[in-house]
Amino acid sequence: MSNKVEAIITRYQRRRERLIDMLIAVQESEGYISDSSVNVLASGLNLSPLDVRETLSFYHFLRDTPSGKHSIYLADTVIARMNGYQDVKEALEDAVGYAFGSVCADGEIGLFDTQCIGLSDQEPAMLVDGIPFTRLTPDKVRTLLAALKAGVSPAALANPKGYANDTFDYIESLVESNIRQPGPIFFGQKVNIERVISDAVTQLPVEVIDAMSTSRLRGRGGAGFSAGLKWRLCHDAPGETKYVICNADEGEPGTFKDRVILTHCPEQVFAGMVIAGHAIGAKEGIIYLRYEYRHMVPYLEKTLQSMREEKLLGRRIAGNAKFDFDIRIQLGAGAYICGDESALIESCEGKRGTPRVKPPFPVHKGFMGCPTAVNNVETLANVSRIFEKGAKWYESMGTKESAGTRLISVSGDVDKPGVYEIEWGISLSDVLDLIGAKNPRVAQISGPSGECVSVAKDGNRIFSYKDLSCNGSLMVFSYERNLLDIIRQFMHFFVEESCGICVPCRAGNVELYNKISLIIEGRAVEQDLDEILAWSKIVRGASRCGLGTTSPKPIITSLLAFPEEYNQRITTQHGPLLASFDLNAALSEFTVATQTLNSTNSDQSAEVSK
Repeated sequence: MSNKVEAIITRYQRRRERLIDMLIAVQESEGYISDSSVNVLASGLNLSPLDVRETLSFYHFLRDTPSGKHSIYLADTVIARMNGYQDVKEALEDAVGYAFGSVCADGEIGLFDTQCIGLSDQEPAMLVDGIPFTRLTPDKVRTLLAALKAGVSPAALANPKGYANDTFDYIESLVESNIRQPGPIFFGQKVNIERVISDAVTQLPVEVIDAMSTSRLRGRGGAGFSAGLKWRLCHDAPGETKYVICNADEGEPGTFKDRVILTHCPEQVFAGMVIAGHAIGAKEGIIYLRYEYRHMVPYLEKTLQSMREEKLLGRRIAGNAKFDFDIRIQLGAGAYICGDESALIESCEGKRGTPRVKPPFPVHKGFMGCPTAVNNVETLANVSRIFEKGAKWYESMGTKESAGTRLISVSGDVDKPGVYEIEWGISLSDVLDLIGAKNPRVAQISGPSGECVSVAKDGNRIFSYKDLSCNGSLMVFSYERNLLDIIRQFMHFFVEESCGICVPCRAGNVELYNKISLIIEGRAVEQDLDEILAWSKIVRGASRCGLGTTSPKPIITSLLAFPEEYNQRITTQHGPLLASFDLNAALSEFTVATQTLNSTNSDQSAEVSK
């Protein structure tokens, strides 16, 4: 194995920032990352074994123990639980003969839970050796497991027609795109990327940036920062080496639009990266692709190679002797926090995805300490269309403060889940009619980190950066759903995905999860609600990154929209003890401590008497 690991290190030119690529390659070759492999990697990269383990231990899909010949990751999400998740989970355990979190006795199959895998419109869903399987039922998983045990590969099961894995047909056969409403930017007529790139690179960088500013395009990753201003700051930042990074780590539960963009028009995204590279003066671009989308890598690599052959990537792009630019794919390894641009940059450098303290901002000091422009998949795809149709054309759509269109990923209690292109300014009610919402009571805008709104009260609110600044996820819940159970599941997500670097987020989210559990159990009093508000303020105000600053929102926004859900479960305090305090449990812990102490003293006395 040592020779194999050495070969992997050599393949990545002994570059420390490619450590995650190396770990993934070792795992694919060995089945897991052993102690000996860690030592070889450390020696080859001039690191300590602890340095390697620091990265290895952070990511959900990297494993340092055998995880089975076939590793199954079942997505545990709110939407999955609405559609038969528990039955599917039990069927998997039944077929394997082991509980989740373990590997069966013969080492064939490992069962593991994971968070959202970008398939909320067709859950329950799971990954088997990285291959997605959707719309699962107990019968379907039993058939699948029987085939795996008989020696059929997951790829063969998911792709019975035998499409090559670098083709559109292959990707679409694994996962349906569910494009419900194309629009002027996406999924209609293909962008002529040759003309768009040629036109852009003949302009001065400042002219490209001016066009972006004129279009009023704002980042589609969630923050809504001006794309033109970001590029201008990066262009003006001192430094000869600069980078463009495409953030394709859409880990927000309920979001899957970027996957569909990369399936149907990846060249539109890559062309946007080329234009960004010309604008800021970069020669290298990186697309950071979430591990859950690793089945797309051959297809995306083929697209990149095709662009190189057409002189739209590489040296002297579109005949411009002064402009060289190329793009590489960087796989993540399973960490929601890497959606934060600074955590993503740390991950691109082969480290834990720990958010950086700002300032400095990435536009001044980003990847490898160099000025870096990080843009979302949808943002960069917009760039290509803007340079095809013109900045004024784009700016004319939407509202005064929200130009253009918005892609939304729709899931939940609707007739037509999938991807929709809507124009900014449309009302929530109109969107609910469009998607066929079924008896809707709750709309969760922008996933757990967004806003929980009442359909009855907020139907006239509009999608825009001044109102419902949707990051691309819309989950709808009917009157039949238990809202507080949904909120608790969202809080569980944040507890699981916190990187743990700062105490307010690491500890505060656990306490908020416990509080919502108390309310559900009917053991909360008014003081608990007061503490939720106080602790939420601390978590939001003192956390290092966006995860902590938004994690209390499921509770806070649902409490504002549906106070009756909370108030009807509040109990009255009798006596000096809170209703949440379990006296018997506390006394039992005291008994255990006393017994342990007495046992220890007896052992020590016996030792002395000897």
